[in-house]
Amino acid sequence: MHASQGRSAGLGLALGSAFAFGGSGVAAKPLIEAGLDPLHVVWLRVAGAALIMLPVAWRHRDLVLRKPALLVGFGLLAVAGVQACYFAAISRIPVGVALLIEYLAPALVLGWVRFVQRRPVTRSAAVGVVLAVGGLACVVEVWAGLTFDAFGLVLALAAACCQVGYFVLSDQGSDREDAADPLGVIAYGLLIGTVVLTLVSRPWGMDWSLLGGSADMGGTQVPAALLLGWVVLIATVIAYVTGVISVRRLSPQVAGVVACLEAVIATVLAWVLLREHLSAPQIFGGAVVLVGAFIAQSQAPKAPSGPVAAGGPAAEVPGTGGRDAVGNDAGGRVAGGKGAGGRDAVAEGELSAGQAAP
Repeated sequence: MHASQGRSAGLGLALGSAFAFGGSGVAAKPLIEAGLDPLHVVWLRVAGAALIMLPVAWRHRDLVLRKPALLVGFGLLAVAGVQACYFAAISRIPVGVALLIEYLAPALVLGWVRFVQRRPVTRSAAVGVVLAVGGLACVVEVWAGLTFDAFGLVLALAAACCQVGYFVLSDQGSDREDAADPLGVIAYGLLIGTVVLTLVSRPWGMDWSLLGGSADMGGTQVPAALLLGWVVLIATVIAYVTGVISVRRLSPQVAGVVACLEAVIATVLAWVLLREHLSAPQIFGGAVVLVGAFIAQSQAPKAPSGPVAAGGPAAEVPGTGGRDAVGNDAGGRVAGGKGAGGRDAVAEGELSAGQAAP
């Protein structure tokens, strides 16, 4: 019961994060069309969120000495890297192509788990990724206006790799007693991201007067400050908090597939608020993404029925989000347990071997 509730809570947080992240483009696009540079919007987003999270950073200031590498990695990859690489990519290749490449991240996460950490992955997660990526291709209509720009594609792939860093680092050390508090990691990640983006975007050249006016959202004039508040509070602070906690309750690979819903949510919100209508392939693709995300998370691996091999570590049930088979705290992890030492569980791909994050 506890495991089921933990998994359900994790899925709810992952969906909330996808919704919050998905709304960022809808709120940011009117600001960009009003005259703000895209990188300036990114800087305002991250800097504003860092300001809100500043008290949290102070409360968890011990992390600076305890987990410096984790904080720097999260700030560079999960905050600054994803944002900067994506916006640089869309300046050279179509937005749909860049978005599709960026959301290859769930497949890259599975590759990381399988080939770098050398742990089996469940069939449901693999099938879910294939369906989600295929559906995403329909959502963004990748066949429309495809142009080949080698550097643009490299930038989009870099954004995908940075997003892998987001999922992997969010899960880092969550099964240990000295695990870093996720709110502290987010707060310092935003602070570090702000410093990096300040050097990249050079906000001192921004036209600040635009923030005092209004922007057009689907034919309705909306205060620019209100849109900025949406981007900062909902699409950044709430999105990162719910996203990181959901990764710790689920796993990087499952949370990554659920995150593909962000593209669907962004498209639907653009349809409703910006009057950007959906085509039949986009509607079909959205349904496929939903099916892929459901398959990836619906079947949690089960514990082996046989006894634990002598001298082997205790078996942990991936995907429970609660406690392992012998009552040890599993840290809310999915594919992060240790195998039973025999061939029965490993042959079915039901258990993972080794630690979940380096």
